[in-house]
Amino acid sequence: QVQLVESGGGLVQAGGSLRLSCAASGGTLSTYAMGWFRQAPGKEREFVAAISWSAGSIYYADSVKGRFTISRDNGKNTVALQMNSLKPEDTAVYYCAAVRLFLPLRIRTPEEYEYWGQGTQVTVSS
Repeated sequence: QVQLVESGGGLVQAGGSLRLSCAASGGTLSTYAMGWFRQAPGKEREFVAAISWSAGSIYYADSVKGRFTISRDNGKNTVALQMNSLKPEDTAVYYCAAVRLFLPLRIRTPEEYEYWGQGTQVTVSS
C-alpha cells in the first residue's frame, strides 16, 4: 500500500512561484506513473500534469503548459511540481496520485489512479 503526502502549498501573489512535493512511503515510486491534479471549490478534479515512471513521457494540461514543470526523483521516492507565473485561477487543492499501469490515453483521467495524497492548498491572490 503506497501512501502519498504532499507539501509545499501556501499563499502566493499572482506572478509568484511555488514548488509542491509529493513523498511516498510503503512502496517504490519508480514503478508508478505519477500525476498531479487539482480541485477548486465547486469544481471537478482536473488534470494538471503527469510523468511516466522513467520520466520519458510527460504531459501537461494546456492551462499550465509553459508555467508548470513536473519532475521526479526515484532515488528519493519523490515527485515535484514547480509552479511559476501563478495566476488566481490556479487556486485549488493540489493532489498527487500514482498508477502502476501507464496508459498515455488515460493518464489525464483521475479514475485511473490507484493512490492519492491528502492534498495541499494553493492560494494565489490577485
